[in-house]
Amino acid sequence: MNQHLSDLIEISRHYGSKKDFVIAGGGNTSWKDTDRLYIKASGINLGDITEEGFCILNRSKLADLPFKTYSEDPVVREEQVKNDLLNSRINPESGLRPSVETSLHNLFDYSFVVHTHSTLVNGLMCSKHVEHKTKELFGDEYLFIPYSDPGYTLFKKIYDLVNEWKKNKGICPKVILIQNHGIFVAAESTEEIHSIYNNVIEKIKTNLTDFKETEWLPVSKKLIDSLPALRMLLSMGKVKVATAFNSSWINSFLSNSESFNKGIGKPFTPDQMVYCGADYLFIENSKDSESIIKEAKIKIGGFQKLKGKIPKVLFIKNEGVLVAEDSPVSLEYLKDIVNDFCEISILSENFGGPHPLNQKQVKFIENWEVENYRKKVSLGGKPQGKVENKIIIVTGAAQGFGAGIAELLFNEGANLVIADLNEEKGSKFANLLNQKKTKNKAVFIKVNVSEALSVENLVKETVLYFGGLDVMISNAGILRAGSLDEMDQETFELMTKVNYTGYFLCAKYAQPVMKLQHQFKPDLYMDIIQINSKSGLKGSNKNFAYSGGKFGGIGLTQSFALELMPFHIKVNSICPGNYFDGPLWSDPETGLFVQYLNTGKVPGAKTIADVKAFYEAQVPAGRGCNPADVVKAILYVIDQHYETGQAIPVTGGQNMLK
Repeated sequence: MNQHLSDLIEISRHYGSKKDFVIAGGGNTSWKDTDRLYIKASGINLGDITEEGFCILNRSKLADLPFKTYSEDPVVREEQVKNDLLNSRINPESGLRPSVETSLHNLFDYSFVVHTHSTLVNGLMCSKHVEHKTKELFGDEYLFIPYSDPGYTLFKKIYDLVNEWKKNKGICPKVILIQNHGIFVAAESTEEIHSIYNNVIEKIKTNLTDFKETEWLPVSKKLIDSLPALRMLLSMGKVKVATAFNSSWINSFLSNSESFNKGIGKPFTPDQMVYCGADYLFIENSKDSESIIKEAKIKIGGFQKLKGKIPKVLFIKNEGVLVAEDSPVSLEYLKDIVNDFCEISILSENFGGPHPLNQKQVKFIENWEVENYRKKVSLGGKPQGKVENKIIIVTGAAQGFGAGIAELLFNEGANLVIADLNEEKGSKFANLLNQKKTKNKAVFIKVNVSEALSVENLVKETVLYFGGLDVMISNAGILRAGSLDEMDQETFELMTKVNYTGYFLCAKYAQPVMKLQHQFKPDLYMDIIQINSKSGLKGSNKNFAYSGGKFGGIGLTQSFALELMPFHIKVNSICPGNYFDGPLWSDPETGLFVQYLNTGKVPGAKTIADVKAFYEAQVPAGRGCNPADVVKAILYVIDQHYETGQAIPVTGGQNMLK
């Protein structure tokens, strides 16, 4: 890699990782020499871009674009321009699509170009007095471009104005500021790019009466309690994920519908529209969660009837914002963009007040294939697996058998909550899963399954992260082997609290959320699944505390199933055989192999190898159970809509149903 490309990647990541410059994959960067232009491909994230993320184009072919004749029909015209850009690629085998703003980058007589949608810049660009204030701040140093529809129309306008600038000043502008859009900065070095950006930002800041960093505000219980119902109401076809939030910028528009409509009722930029849509709902009655849900149901129905689609963004009076989308990645974008356009509106008050897009401009962007393509690519398109977008809690998932189950479900597309007492291992595991760069996400939530308040908080935090709960997997458990002579009451009761009471608490706090979801989407099926054991199907010598809790768990499963099936909540137990490779069995100090050797549970055993061979010999399949075996059973349970109240053995034939 040459130094120029290395510099391009560095500056791309610098601005791409800053939400006050780039959100949702917006913005783009480039470097060019005499013959070639390297530009960030459409849909590629600037924040972690590599050399493979740049589309390489033939500059002589790009130079022909201003002189071509295209259709008067904007839809046909943009398709023609798109094809000409694709045909200008030197690396078509990459499958990358050039940014729609490629031609603009080629106009600059400088090697590096960095285009962003800076929040501070757009506070000025999306204001009523933008032209006057831009001249006041920067004089004739920078080129200002009045708003034009993005794409070829904008390119042609800038092309003509840049050539006029060159004719009058004898030099190409280094900065172009575009109304309701953003900023282009060009220079011969990345150091100068940084210097120009710093100058622009500082000059804007000096004209602000009051500027503060974003302060994220807590979300009320009533808004969290309404999330599962609103998630269902905002799902048309495939069930979405949802979240709620509030900030110091957003809060300014929540007092009444008048302040909402005046400040943020219409969109400011193309990016805002592509991800959030052009219209948002304002819910007036926020007295309690029932009132929020009732009004939202009416307004969402009216919105759908009028526009033929479901809204993505709901503002709740005095409470915050609720957003729903197809994946957690999309939710993060929505959250950032909503906060961004609220901040832009407030910043614009320093320059005459907000200047949103008009209806004609909105309509063009709604029908613009190019931006919809960018959104599709940036959100990562293909279906992921058998539980795609389902919200699943797995307790005891920080390590061992639970971690194995959790990872396999994550790989099948689940939005995963790793619930465990071990904060260090759980957080590390969640971060590891999220490095896979998929549409779904994993989060860690600390929980003690034997304590009601802790489990209640686990469900509440899950709802806030993802909008609801589709599958609760009660996996957390402990095992202390011992005979009646050896077992004390304290150990017995601890095992009972974790293995038996813990399952009860998981079911208790999962089911109200699931019932609420069923109320507003009656065709949705959900699951409560206990990871039981073969010891729940057959007594276990000198292991009665564990076996007794697991027997009791199956009794809970059968009873819960009778109570909850009317709400389409299936309840089943999965009964695995022995997982010999996990820490439960193999830990050199506390594992069951050591425990069973020391307690003499296996007659004649002299070593750990003797104990392992004894248990392997009891399995017709000749090996222990592993997480993949159990996940196959979990996926079956989730997929089917008929079976409930069952204890499903996954024991390699060691336990057979009678």
